[in-house]
Amino acid sequence: MHPIIPAMRQALADQADGERAAQMAAYMKTDQPFYGVQSKQCHQVFRVALKKYPIKAVADYETVIFELWNGVHREEMYQALRVAESKPFYAIEQWSVYERLVKSSDWWDTLDWIAGKIVSGLYRKHPRFVEPYLMAWRTDDGMWVRRASLLAHLRQKTRTNCDLLAETILMLAHEPEFFIRKAIGWALRDYSYSNPQWVEAFVAEHDAVLSNLSKREALKAIERRRAKGELSDG
Repeated sequence: MHPIIPAMRQALADQADGERAAQMAAYMKTDQPFYGVQSKQCHQVFRVALKKYPIKAVADYETVIFELWNGVHREEMYQALRVAESKPFYAIEQWSVYERLVKSSDWWDTLDWIAGKIVSGLYRKHPRFVEPYLMAWRTDDGMWVRRASLLAHLRQKTRTNCDLLAETILMLAHEPEFFIRKAIGWALRDYSYSNPQWVEAFVAEHDAVLSNLSKREALKAIERRRAKGELSDG
């Protein structure tokens, strides 16, 4: 076992807070135990451990990620994702690692981190490589994987592939699942910061198809900016 793994586990155990752990588990609606360590402290544990026990090989990078990912406590999964997005091994060459994380994620806290940060970061740099995977994820049996096909479009800004985003939304808009409808709205809202006219036009054109939740989320930032006078009515 790479020494960074027991080092992080011990550091998390040393900072464990039973009362906070119960609150975190209740908030996440999960039976998986927490140490009760908050995000800022988890990040500090990660930084200290990585500095003391650097990961020097790709094989170790992957091993550490999945040893932590399959750990007992939820914070270990968060540490796995910190390792996954760390340099120098976070790269398109390790794509199979990130797809495996997407397909084994079981809740929004981990999936949104993987899709909205790790995958979207690689998508921004390697769109031609990533897009076929996003297209395949749209029809995956797993709801979280389908959600990932939407959230990978986050943070693309002016590089957003509007055609693919629109096509993906329309493929999934019929689903009654809250997390899909929310993700549709989130992806549209994120893009509205770069192209509010496109988002408004898309929502208007597909008013009958999009759920009220998706439409509300999609237009939230536009309406707020318009109320502040940052956008015209045109």
